Amino acid sequence: MAHKIDSAKCVACGCCKDACPAEAIAEGSPAYTIDPAKCVDCGACAATCPNEAIAPE
Repeated sequence: MAHKIDSAKCVACGCCKDACPAEAIAEGSPAYTIDPAKCVDCGACAATCPNEAIAPE
């Protein structure tokens, strides 16, 4: 199960992208996005997000 970014909470700070070991997170407009095919469901992105914008799908 991949994680998902809530675009209403995401401020595109980049913390999640830097924390992702699978390189599954990409810059989007206006929020970042997670590629579910690459996501390994480790939760590193969610733990790093200062706005709690990331949760399991």
